[in-house]
Amino acid sequence: MSDLFNLFNTSASALTAQSARLNTVSSNLANANTAAGSAEEAYRGKHVLFQAAMDQANRDGTATPVRVAGIEESDAEPQMHYEPHHPKANDDGYIFRPAVSVVEEMANMMSASRNYEANVEVMDTTRQLMMRTLQMGGQG
Repeated sequence: MSDLFNLFNTSASALTAQSARLNTVSSNLANANTAAGSAEEAYRGKHVLFQAAMDQANRDGTATPVRVAGIEESDAEPQMHYEPHHPKANDDGYIFRPAVSVVEEMANMMSASRNYEANVEVMDTTRQLMMRTLQMGGQG
């Protein structure tokens, strides 16, 4: 039964991690086309860093929760575009847009969504197994 609880904990931590991933992807997509007057002011894409954390009680490796180790800002340089009539253009007529690939972010979003859904399925199956175990225990 404790193994089933470990599955719940691992899946719950993965849900939290994938939720953080979806939030950063959303932020990246929302800011993909924002313009700034300098490279320093331009939005920089963000990426979640995951970490597998072995629980002290589970040193045998049966349950390894997923934790968000941090959110890293991209070191990709913003893209410079010549748009002299843009309200945010600098004195030379350039604006800076984030180096965020909408295609890559959409693929990342689909991957995170599928991972999230898979962990919901694991939790649902685990719940069903726990219920069956309790029902069998009540019959004996």
